[in-house]
Amino acid sequence: MPAPTAAAPVPAPTPAPAPAPAAPGTAGAATTDRPVDFSSDVVVYDSQADVLTANGRVRMSSEGNYLAADQISWDRKTGKVVALGNVVVVNPQGDKLIGDRVDLTDELRQGTVDNLLYVMESGARLAARRGSRDANGVLTLEKAVYSPCPVTTECGRAKEPSWKISAARVVNDPVRHRIRFSGGRFEILGITLPLLPIFSISTGDRSQGMNGFLLPDVKVSRRNGFELALPYHWQIAPNRDLTVTPRVFTAVYPALEAQYRELNSLGAYQIGGFLTYGDRRVLATDPKDDGIRAYVEGNGKFQFDPLWSLTTSFRYATDKTLLLRYDISRDERLRSFTNLERIDTNSYVSIAAWAFQGLLVTDDNKMAPIALPAIDARWRLEDPAFGGVIQLQANSLAILRREGQDSQRAFVSAEWNKRMLTPLGQELLLTAFGRGDIYHTSDSASTATAIYRGEDGWHGRAIGALAADLKWPFVGPAFGGEQILSPRVQVVLTPAVPNLTIPNEDSRSVDLEDSNLFALNRFSGYDRWEDGSRVTYGLDWTLQRPNLAINTTIGQSYRLNRRDVIFPDGTGLSGQLSDIVGRTRIQFGRLIDVTHRYRLDKKTLGVRRNELDLTIGTDATYVRAGYIRLNRNISQSIEDLQDSEELQLAGRWQVRRHWSVYGSTVIDLTDKQEDPLSIADGFDPVRHRLGIEYEDDCLSIGFSWRKDYVQLYGQRQGSTFQFRVALKGLGR
Repeated sequence: MPAPTAAAPVPAPTPAPAPAPAAPGTAGAATTDRPVDFSSDVVVYDSQADVLTANGRVRMSSEGNYLAADQISWDRKTGKVVALGNVVVVNPQGDKLIGDRVDLTDELRQGTVDNLLYVMESGARLAARRGSRDANGVLTLEKAVYSPCPVTTECGRAKEPSWKISAARVVNDPVRHRIRFSGGRFEILGITLPLLPIFSISTGDRSQGMNGFLLPDVKVSRRNGFELALPYHWQIAPNRDLTVTPRVFTAVYPALEAQYRELNSLGAYQIGGFLTYGDRRVLATDPKDDGIRAYVEGNGKFQFDPLWSLTTSFRYATDKTLLLRYDISRDERLRSFTNLERIDTNSYVSIAAWAFQGLLVTDDNKMAPIALPAIDARWRLEDPAFGGVIQLQANSLAILRREGQDSQRAFVSAEWNKRMLTPLGQELLLTAFGRGDIYHTSDSASTATAIYRGEDGWHGRAIGALAADLKWPFVGPAFGGEQILSPRVQVVLTPAVPNLTIPNEDSRSVDLEDSNLFALNRFSGYDRWEDGSRVTYGLDWTLQRPNLAINTTIGQSYRLNRRDVIFPDGTGLSGQLSDIVGRTRIQFGRLIDVTHRYRLDKKTLGVRRNELDLTIGTDATYVRAGYIRLNRNISQSIEDLQDSEELQLAGRWQVRRHWSVYGSTVIDLTDKQEDPLSIADGFDPVRHRLGIEYEDDCLSIGFSWRKDYVQLYGQRQGSTFQFRVALKGLGR
């Protein structure tokens, strides 16, 4: 009786994976020694043809490659696997291939697919009429569409991706993490744009990074004309990269910009620069001065061990107008520093160096200070005798100038604080403070402002203070919520100290505010100490109720002696009685947030400082307003904010889910009442900006217009137009 040519269908004993049956006799040339596991509902095996056919929930895997289908036919002689119906193939990297029919080898690595959908591990998708994959995993697709954008809404409904690329031929190389398009077209928000005949993009793998051009930046301004920037990114190593950006202009010479970044075992740092050639004049009336114009910047943070770290930042420009001319920055001063720190639970040590570069017309950088070194060390100890906390501090600073006054200082201090609650529920803070200073200065006559000079030579100073700060909160219901009313009184006792013989380098900006009303020393630095005993009193009030929160504070101080003080007029602290300062913040749910800060004249109750910040709306649609008016009548010779009045407005309106329009304006309201030297007429626009933006999880497009009205350094001001596109799912 002849042997049957095929076995009858037999239900699989279990759907769990099981080894494939071995073929009788010697395996064909295509059969490998790699293990191949599969499971299915029904298995039919033709022993003579050595063909295995599986039907119903077929699962097949080999060395991390996974295949699922309704039906699989496996020719073990040739190693060919044909999968039909709802075919899904997943490689070890997590990329998923979906198709109607897939022809593969039994290693599940190479083959061809009809009507496929290829889903990469990054979430990007490739759809094509037909595709093939070789043994190296390179996928070649015909008549394909690529997009990293979602194709369904949050509700699961189908939608068109924000952007996609259609091409006659697409090659996805998983080794190089690169997709190459031939005959491609780019479609963004339904608008089709032509592309280069052959180009490539990254698949988004960030472990190794990619080299290539980034999206261009387009801008039009009155100063520079039409501007086109085309960045090129070079991934030197997984932890290092360099981006070089050539910039061409129609009104000025071309420029070159570069940025280098590195992440290593100690930390991270980046260095950038801008280089061009052009006119370096500060004012249009100055003689023409063509030459190299450059700007360099960098910053980094390095952690040597759990306690020691180094933070550094540097900025330098070859001339004063470069940053403004090329819209790099609007800063009026560049700051560079290096700071070596040691931080633990109860101590802090800082060894730093600082340098500054002024960019205003009136700045003389030969007189700019260089702080080298600036040393500060602090230790916190528990007081075993009286309780409380003791803080010890040692500080040293040397100020050098190429031309002008030099000074050095060193001091040691000790401060004891003990916080306690009285039986009546009062919060009492007791403070004892002592400090010894040594100063040296030279060439003090070169400092224009007399109260900053001090006297040449060596000087010493001893400082002592005792303080008691008492708060008495009262809690109770009010207006449908809960209120806290907290009267506060502080007494500070400190003898007279010699201030004016000491040079003033770090305490020049002085202004009484709610934030420093109860400070032990209301000068901003160490070079000046507020001597003379005083009493400071104030009131804090808080109301909390559903969707409403109000916090307000108000206070004033009174000196217990009539000795002359060193605070300049207009700071709010000159005289025996200080001005009245306060702050109120009102929050209505998450829609309204308004903060008002003020200072009232102690005699006339005239408003010397009036500051208002208002926000109405949500994160998507909002209006913000900021108003400040300084009317302190402070001397023009004092290095402080001069009297001015300014209004800032900004807003954003989300027209549709992904579309929004925004705008902002800055208006100078200063007139001769605030500043007698001002040339403003009380309503001078400073800057306007309008823009429209589309943004979703895959695409960001923006077009903006900005107009500058204030003429700086004799530079032409005017309108600037900028168009920006960011493809969020597009790798480098």
